[in-house]
Amino acid sequence: MPYERELEATLEAARKAGAMLLEEYARFQKIADAPADITTHADRHAQEIVLQHLRAAFPGDAFCAEEATASLEGAPQSGPRLWIIDPIDGTRGFARKNGEFSVMVAFADQGQIGVGAVLEPARARLTYATRGGGCWRRDGDAGPVRCQVSTTAKLADATVTQSRSRSQAEPSREIRALAPRHILETYSAGIKLALVARGEADLYLNTYEGFHDWDIAAGHILVDEAGGKVSGLRGEELRYGLPGAWQRHGLLGSNGRVHEEAVTRLRQ
Repeated sequence: MPYERELEATLEAARKAGAMLLEEYARFQKIADAPADITTHADRHAQEIVLQHLRAAFPGDAFCAEEATASLEGAPQSGPRLWIIDPIDGTRGFARKNGEFSVMVAFADQGQIGVGAVLEPARARLTYATRGGGCWRRDGDAGPVRCQVSTTAKLADATVTQSRSRSQAEPSREIRALAPRHILETYSAGIKLALVARGEADLYLNTYEGFHDWDIAAGHILVDEAGGKVSGLRGEELRYGLPGAWQRHGLLGSNGRVHEEAVTRLRQ
């Protein structure tokens, strides 16, 4: 299997970070009005756990991660073999204690995502993929089950997942253009992309003008390997490892069947 060692290291690093986060989550004092840019000591601790495990396994690799921590400062941050890490994606979900947060770990080889994992510790849901090896899920203690995107063929029948920061009472112009049947809100881009890969949503819409590689890299490969498609809002190919790890084209992740219709409507 391609990237077998990288996948093993990815899953173990995510497991270790997830176990620590569950302990922190149990004793964390809920912050009902947690802002979008909140960060906690748990973010930094989780990142150190992931980085230390991966650096021990692959000491010559480069690392790109959200938090400024000691292990990141001491490692190369660009290179042909690049690990992309978000220790808590959806920190507001962690702080508000609604379970909507994930650990995201991805590995890129020559700019192409080769491995990705999204672990939802509070819900015991793990979704992972390798390039050419398919997308898989493990829920609770159950064994791995292969993921497949949904078969929905029309936007009028689709479920779109988006951030809880959006108001369903006042939908964005992009949502009005897509006119889906249902809207499913959750924190964490990783969770939203996992929902598409698992066939639990048909489309993920991200209209932010700027976000980073670590927000989407791990989830991107899940959708690809489950048979879906990921692009910018106008169909742009997404690239990883650019200066600043910036993504500037928004994000559209789908089951593939509704992708072109969605891109056409968003362009209009």
